[in-house]
Amino acid sequence: MGHLDVKQLKSPKDKALYIRHLIRDLEALDIMLRKGLIEKEPIRIGAEQEFCVTNNKFFPNNNNLQILEAIDDDHFTTEIGKYNLEINSDPLLLKEDCFSSLQQQLQALLVKAKKGAKSQNSKVILTGILPTLRLKHIADEYMTDRPRYHVLNNSLKLSRREHFHIHIKGVDELNLIHDNVMLEACNTSFQMHLQIHPDEFVDKYNWAQAIAGPVLGVCANSPILFGRELWAETRIALFTQSIDTRRNSFIHNEKQSRVSFGADWEKGSVTDIFRDHISRFRSLLTSDEHDDSLEKLEKGEIPKLKALQLHNGTVYKWNRVCYGVGGGKPHLRIECRYIPAGPTLTDEIANMVFWVGLMLGQSETYSKVHEKMNFKDVKNNFFKAARNGMETQFKWNNKLISAQALILNELLPMAIKGLEKVNIASEDISKYLSVIEARAKTHNGSQWLVDNYRNLQKTKTNFEALQNITAYIYKHQFGDKTVAEWEIFNPDDNLKIDESRIVKHNMNTNILLVDQNDSLELVSSIMQWKNIHHLPVINKKKELTGLLTWTDLIKQGDKDLDMRVKDVMTTNLITITQEAPLNKAKDLMQKHKINCLPVVRNKELLGIITSRDF
Repeated sequence: MGHLDVKQLKSPKDKALYIRHLIRDLEALDIMLRKGLIEKEPIRIGAEQEFCVTNNKFFPNNNNLQILEAIDDDHFTTEIGKYNLEINSDPLLLKEDCFSSLQQQLQALLVKAKKGAKSQNSKVILTGILPTLRLKHIADEYMTDRPRYHVLNNSLKLSRREHFHIHIKGVDELNLIHDNVMLEACNTSFQMHLQIHPDEFVDKYNWAQAIAGPVLGVCANSPILFGRELWAETRIALFTQSIDTRRNSFIHNEKQSRVSFGADWEKGSVTDIFRDHISRFRSLLTSDEHDDSLEKLEKGEIPKLKALQLHNGTVYKWNRVCYGVGGGKPHLRIECRYIPAGPTLTDEIANMVFWVGLMLGQSETYSKVHEKMNFKDVKNNFFKAARNGMETQFKWNNKLISAQALILNELLPMAIKGLEKVNIASEDISKYLSVIEARAKTHNGSQWLVDNYRNLQKTKTNFEALQNITAYIYKHQFGDKTVAEWEIFNPDDNLKIDESRIVKHNMNTNILLVDQNDSLELVSSIMQWKNIHHLPVINKKKELTGLLTWTDLIKQGDKDLDMRVKDVMTTNLITITQEAPLNKAKDLMQKHKINCLPVVRNKELLGIITSRDF
């Protein structure tokens, strides 16, 4: 859970004071490690469950604070987007039925969330990226009204000094320039925490890095953003670029993104990992709550290392090092941040069981993994898995192996041994790891979503297809079947979608555009070749300036070689927005006796809707 009471680091005095606290926190951590004050046992687990909030049409809602108030439970907190909330589970001892107990706790809290959301005419959705997200939902107006998020946004923009350039290429391509960090709100995670013995920390951290690629591959479920098929786990690319303080031109003194997998194996102690982060990434935030950690230690008290934790909260490693104090005792843990939320609660717990089992089951073969695997192979495995999911070929132990073979033949048996070693209930091991096995043999969430999206596109617009997919996830997210058992579904199968339609439901976005200075003869030929009755016309600024129709061409008759599109196009346009009710579009066409309406946002053309589209 992030600190909410923060402010921007501005004055030299504030910066100097914060750095003083930061350095003393590091010294205090070193002392606690030397004196054996860091808790070694028992081992605990925990989780952060992020989820989306939608209205009854399954579009993102902007009422998380009202829902939070209706829930009235300290386990819940806000996220950066008004359509996101987060649950923080209680820590549980790693033993016996702890995983099924965690599922029961999260289930009870999600029931509370559903009731609170229902009181505000909203729904709760577990998904890595909400399929119905649109560009309008990453505007400033959808940022949660809490100071922390606005301070972070301003600090990142000040550090970067230019807009964020997002470019992700998969089957489709997303290329956009954005002026704030709200793209982070598109990512919804299930973050898993595992307490680590301080003497083993660096070796265990390196092992967590080594297994990240195959774990991500079988857990991926976020292939679509803004209607485009991108990576199997698009969150990885999106989050990396949306919180990047580097300018697009290369900055030599900050080569890593604040969101990163890392540059090499870790060495030394856990304090050395924190030192590296502080060396690479300048502090963005401060607070009035810092303590002198060394003074606290001298008094026999355990410091919370508030300055260090605040800095660590703005360095977003996919495997993040965490320090905490629970029950008056300090501990260290690894936070696994790359796993998406959903699509079912059982799938999420299975992901956690698999990861924890692998962390505990690290065999002698992989001890000191940094001496046995090349870090660049491990890093490449991670990003290949993000792009390709279960279709990945991994470089594992210096050999190429398919994701399916690696998971079924080596990693699942290893996870079973790790869980048995700490006496996890055999029923839990069997229940949850069979979910991972089924996914490896059939499909993961990403494959299911893409298959259904393509199937729905045969009979529905992209917008309708994504709405149907979201409705299906909502209906089945707490059911008995996990995503490996989900099949191609019938959209008419009682999904209970609010049927009120807007222009975006029916409009056509796959359209040809012509420039107002294009040759009229060429454009009229294009309309005949493609059997197009209406062509939007744009200028050099890509603004809509007119519409060329069959009627315009018929009126013109023979075409002079020198004639341009602008000479005959219709400029007195009737337009509509994509948010307008569909009936309004129909009424406008009938009133003005036209068969086509350009769909615009300001002067930007988003699509067209014609009489055929009804």
